Amino acid sequence: MEDNMSVAKVIEVTAGSPTSFDDAVSQGIERAAQTVTNIQGAWVKEQKVKVEGGKIVEYRVTLKITFVLSD
Repeated sequence: MEDNMSVAKVIEVTAGSPTSFDDAVSQGIERAAQTVTNIQGAWVKEQKVKVEGGKIVEYRVTLKITFVLSD
């Protein structure tokens, strides 16, 4: 009897955007998808901003990305 259970792996990715946290998340997922297949989801572990001269110049996120391992 064969078990069709899938196995997932989680990686951590940091991404940034000058626009918004949402864009930083999108950038991180899109970049990870260039080298990782079967991405199933992600959660935002951390959000930070880079400030220069009293203004936000970059939104940064740390993502935990989950993908299913291929057979």
